[in-house]
Amino acid sequence: MSDGHAPSTENKIKKKFTFPHVFVLLFGLIILTSLLTYIIPAGEFEREMNEQGRTVVIDGTYQAVSSNPTGFFGIFEAVHKGMVQGAEIIFFIFIVGGAFGILSATQAIETGFASVATKLASKEVYLIPIVMLLFALGGGTFGMSEETIPFIMILVPLALKLGFDSLVGAGMVIIGSCIGFTASFMNPFTIGVAQGIAELPQFSGMGVRFIIWIIFVSISIIFVMLYAKKIKKNPEKSSMYKIDQQRTITETFPEHETRLTTRQWIIIGLLIASIIMLALGVIYFHWYIMEIASLFLVMGVFAGFIGRLRVNQIAEAFINGCKDLIVGALVVGFAFGILVVLEESKTIDTILFTASNLVSQLPTTFSAMGIYLMQSFINFFVPSGSGQAALTMPLVTPLSDLTGVNRQTAVMAFQFGDGISNAITPTAGVLMASLAIAKIPWTVWLRWVMPLLVLFYILGAVTLTIIHLFVWPA
Repeated sequence: MSDGHAPSTENKIKKKFTFPHVFVLLFGLIILTSLLTYIIPAGEFEREMNEQGRTVVIDGTYQAVSSNPTGFFGIFEAVHKGMVQGAEIIFFIFIVGGAFGILSATQAIETGFASVATKLASKEVYLIPIVMLLFALGGGTFGMSEETIPFIMILVPLALKLGFDSLVGAGMVIIGSCIGFTASFMNPFTIGVAQGIAELPQFSGMGVRFIIWIIFVSISIIFVMLYAKKIKKNPEKSSMYKIDQQRTITETFPEHETRLTTRQWIIIGLLIASIIMLALGVIYFHWYIMEIASLFLVMGVFAGFIGRLRVNQIAEAFINGCKDLIVGALVVGFAFGILVVLEESKTIDTILFTASNLVSQLPTTFSAMGIYLMQSFINFFVPSGSGQAALTMPLVTPLSDLTGVNRQTAVMAFQFGDGISNAITPTAGVLMASLAIAKIPWTVWLRWVMPLLVLFYILGAVTLTIIHLFVWPA
């Protein structure tokens, strides 16, 4: 009798390991960071408002302060405080998600992509460079980041419809915008802020940066295309195969209707006009999250009326769009909770001070590399590009002068250090929100994208060395 029951008991014991939910992962990082506040000494820099109206640290003002480690209850308070601190981005995600919910209810985008899928029969892979180039341009020109989140809802189903997997769909958006952001040639939120603090002419060195942008983006496109071809040939090689098989793509992309109506063409035109207006608004009128969210909301409402949706249908579609992004939006709050712990325990400045001291002790030849590594390390704790620039560049600028590194090179070291790891850092709210919406586990994404990022880290180091020695010598 026991032999008959043994296999079932053994099967129950041998349960496959399941990686923790994204909320479990981030809450675990909050706990770990809280424990570190008992080890890392507290300290802080004095801060001042610069000419651009940004609060920056003052070099040479670091001093030790009374320790303020995070207590047991403070760990749980960090979640709520993180939600409050990240509220601007969280509600941006909800509003844009709701707007795209209305857009989805008109079936314009879905029918348009279904039409594209039909026309690209056997040539689907060539859609990848077009889409990635657009997102890379957005990242390289106006710092496209949070704005990419709603496109995950469109491009992941499209990738599946074309015979790829969800990694290809998410990769077109995340890698495209992230690498465009990393090698940007005129991003106002990174280069603009960093050069302003370093007292360099705004967007100077654009020619060199544009060449680097082309190289980085080209490598990214090749990486995604090669993987897409492999999955198209053998879908079961995808680490997302089982999860993707459970998705209901037919609900998102109509199987039969691939012709756009006149109204749907107008709605697509409205979307394109909104994206153009978004770029112009960010570049020329300094729009940020509130203005962008409002723009998408206007677009959604107008799209609903053009699509002949009744008022109640528009409201219901908006709510459904918000529902789809609940996990993605709340992930941002958990990620901000980690930063809250570091700020309230007054350990973030100690980390920055220690890292900058280590760089200052390096030989001149390796100083640019040291700044690069320091920025990569700091980015885990401060994934915001403009925030990291405001925090680190007031220290990096005199440090680069002291160690014989041209300030342009120092700005580029900041760019690479801030940007590359944005594609894997679990504290980056935009990344984690995008992965949550795409239903891709962080570990699966990490394994897939890591070879590309290792290549970029090496390429970044080589580029900085060449620039330091031959392009922008001290």
